[in-house]
Amino acid sequence: MNKGTSRRRFLRDASTGILGIPYVIASSALGGAGRVAPSSRITMGCIGVGGKRPGGQGTVDLQGFLGRSEVQVVAVCDVDTVHRNRARDIVNAKYGSRDCSTYRDFRDLLARDDIDAVSNVLPDHWHAIAAVTAARAGKDIFSQKPLAYTIAEGRAICEAVRKYGVVWQTGNSLRSSRNVRFVCELVRNGRVGKVHTVKVGLPRFNNIADNGDRIRRETAPAAVPEGFDYDMWLGPAPWTPYSPGRCHWNFRWVRDYSGGQITDWAGHYCDVAQWGMDTELTGPVEIEGKGVFPTGPLFDTVEDYEFICRYAEGFTMIVAGHLPAGVRFEGSDGWVSVSASGMDAQPKSLLNSAIRSDEIRLYESNDHKGNFIECVRTRSETVSPAEIAQRSVSVGHLGVIAITLGRRLKWDPRKERFEGDEQADRMLSRPMRSPWHL
Repeated sequence: MNKGTSRRRFLRDASTGILGIPYVIASSALGGAGRVAPSSRITMGCIGVGGKRPGGQGTVDLQGFLGRSEVQVVAVCDVDTVHRNRARDIVNAKYGSRDCSTYRDFRDLLARDDIDAVSNVLPDHWHAIAAVTAARAGKDIFSQKPLAYTIAEGRAICEAVRKYGVVWQTGNSLRSSRNVRFVCELVRNGRVGKVHTVKVGLPRFNNIADNGDRIRRETAPAAVPEGFDYDMWLGPAPWTPYSPGRCHWNFRWVRDYSGGQITDWAGHYCDVAQWGMDTELTGPVEIEGKGVFPTGPLFDTVEDYEFICRYAEGFTMIVAGHLPAGVRFEGSDGWVSVSASGMDAQPKSLLNSAIRSDEIRLYESNDHKGNFIECVRTRSETVSPAEIAQRSVSVGHLGVIAITLGRRLKWDPRKERFEGDEQADRMLSRPMRSPWHL
């Protein structure tokens, strides 16, 4: 392996026979017992390492990769100096060194030939640009949900991942939940009979923190904090004056950056619903809904909502903030439900049912980040590839569009276009502020 060849690319070429020589990877290098030699580790850069507090998602994902002996985090990137330096110190403390590089601009991190993979934990409106740029640079990508800010941007991610042959894992960790997989297998194997209704409960109101506290932040324009590159944070979004309530956690309640609770959580529970119904590579054909939009000075994503999706496969999906969190599959012979907190069913005996070896068995992953790392080495498809994530979050995007327009919409999942509705089609993408583009 010469200096111009990355370890990830070398392993990929070896696994596909391009090198023309036998190549055996030691079990320890694949994450087995014992320490992994530094020369065998996958080198990672982490883009977006902040959050509302040290326990923000960027920090959580960084620490999740740091805890793996088969990974070496070599660089961190964030537009906020406080976040950037805090992440650097976490990395250096883990390795007992001062080697972690820091970057304000993700493009500088991606330009490094010695980085094999990246994590992408940026606000939604940045997901596509960072992901497509990373794919072009040949980096394997672990990216937080939702896949993208719009359906068109999600499609751009899928095409880039395919074109450049990189490994992609979406951060919807429920895909690596034993309970979720088991419930979806029950449904796929007809344990509740023919499913007629799927109920998906998502968070109801915006502006709720992980700990359940409603965040109340100043929304009036203010001076940009020292060390925070606010213009870079805005990126492709429209320029608007800085206010403390806009960044960092609260971006998801502003339509310029996110679709609110609907798109934030569709990547979790709408994904589970489609996995169970075997529609993870398609979508609904008709959508209608209603919701309430806040009238305050800053937060404007829909809340207190309900929308209904009808599928050509013959079932209806109801997505609402008033439903219990999770997914409930209702069939002719009973129902089964699953959420992050557990499972339930009627009859209860369903929960003790065994999936036989001759029945449908779904992709098994019990470690979401570990699955990504394994697939980086083997060049296999992950449990949550880009195409499936695109279809899952599209359900959320379609719901937001239907609620915004206030009318029933017909959707062609194959073309990813609405039928006879130019106004709705225009909402599948958004203009980007110069000089940003895909």
